[in-house]
Order: sequence, then structure tokens, then C-alpha cells
Amino acid sequence: MEFITAYFSSIPTAHRSAILIGGLAFFFLLENLAPFFKGGYNKWKHSGINIFFTFTTVLVNFFMAFILYYATMWVSSHHIGVLQMIELPIVAQLLIGLMLMDLISAYTAHWIEHKVTWMWQFHVIHHTDQNIDTTSANRHHPGESVIRFLFTVLAVVVTGAPIWLVFLYQSLSALLSQFNHSNLNIPIWLDNLLKLVICTPHMHRVHHHYRQPYSDSNYGNIFSFWDRLFGTYVAVDNNKLVYGVDTYMNTEESESIGYLLKMPFAGYRKPLHYDKEETL
Repeated sequence: MEFITAYFSSIPTAHRSAILIGGLAFFFLLENLAPFFKGGYNKWKHSGINIFFTFTTVLVNFFMAFILYYATMWVSSHHIGVLQMIELPIVAQLLIGLMLMDLISAYTAHWIEHKVTWMWQFHVIHHTDQNIDTTSANRHHPGESVIRFLFTVLAVVVTGAPIWLVFLYQSLSALLSQFNHSNLNIPIWLDNLLKLVICTPHMHRVHHHYRQPYSDSNYGNIFSFWDRLFGTYVAVDNNKLVYGVDTYMNTEESESIGYLLKMPFAGYRKPLHYDKEETL
């Protein structure tokens, strides 16, 4: 444990970049060897769009990182947050801290983005992707990257997380997001076993179905039990899923970086009305 706290307390930027790029390359390779959906889309063009938004996400987090650093220093010096107020062994700090960071920074932020209209207009860019794979993980509008970053700062204040825990959380969050967005064909028995604790591709895919109420479910990123606890978990036949969002199924919109950047400011589109409820 001392190695983990020491390493992540001063993890070099190059190492953080290696985790992001290495994870992306690893799952990209795996999903090509054993894909779940065998679509005929142009994977390299699709990846190029998503990697552009991955770059903007990294850029936003890089320029705002000092806020995160000073937040961890502030909670530590003022003894603010759960981990600062209760003396716990390092292992307990790690487990409780990771769970609370994931609850606030990922699950809660994600849920709110689906409920607040102006936030949804930024988040919808993530849902316009009609070919979900590991590169989709960081397909976030720069505006959403700022929103997510602020929720991470909030999580630091609530948890009282030290800097090593924040960097560890961000590394795991990036890897798990790449994993649960991957187009990887995992045996059902293994997927069922893994999703007792973590979010898996089979669990998360339904969140990217093009219609409500399915897109309003399975919000989790690292831990799967938040969805079960708060009643947002559903299980469906993944073979019946259609990716995207019903208001932006025009590929001229969903595959244009320029349009995606302007989308949050182009006006809200209500979900389409259906006469017959769909069952997956």
C-alpha cells in the first residue's frame, strides 16, 4: 500500500498519459480480435472523431488540474471531508474513497446530466455515437469535460481525498470507462461475475440504446452496485440494441466534429414520441 500511495502522490504526467493511451490501445486490440457487434462502419474514421474529443478532454483536465491540486491541499489543511474527519487504515481509505469518488464524480454527475436540460445538451454528444467501442469512452464535448471536472472537485471536498487517491481514481476511471464502452465479446458467465462489482460492456451497452427509457439506465462507471442501489439498473438482450440517440440519428450531424462542437448551442431537441413501447 505504501508503494501505491507514494507512486500516485507524484505520478509523472507521462505515466498518466501512458495509462490512458495504453488502455485505449489494449481494449482496441481486444475488441478487434473478439468483437460483440460486427458492424460495417469505418472504424478508423470513427476512432478519429472520438480521439479528437479524447484530446480535448485531456486538454481541459490539464489546464484545470491546479484547481484539483489546491482542492486536495485545502481539504487536508482544513480537515474537511469524510477521510479527513475519520482516521482510517490506508486500505479502508482507498476503498471508501474510491467508492465515494465514483458515486459523486461519475454516477451522480452522469445522472444529473440526463436530468438537467442544459447539461444534457453537452452530454448528448457522447450519446450521438452510433458505433460504441472503446474509443467512445471519452467522446465528451469540452463543455461536458468542464462539468465533469467540477463534479470531481466536489467529490474531493466531500471525501477529503488526498492527491494520491485522486490520481488513482482518475486512472481507474479512465481504464474502466474504456473497458465498459468496448465492443468486446465477453462470455456471459464472466460478464455476470464481473458486474457484481464493476461495470462491464454487457451492462453498460444498454445505456447507449437510442431510445428512452433504456438510455436513462446503467449510469455507473467503475462500480456496478450504485445502479442497483438507486434503482437505475436494467438487464437487456444486447443483440437488440441500436446505438445513438433518437434526436440525432443523421450521420451528417453525429459524424461531424464541427457540428458536434456547436450542438449544445443549437437548441434542445425533445426525444421523439413513440406510439408503442419498445421491449428489449
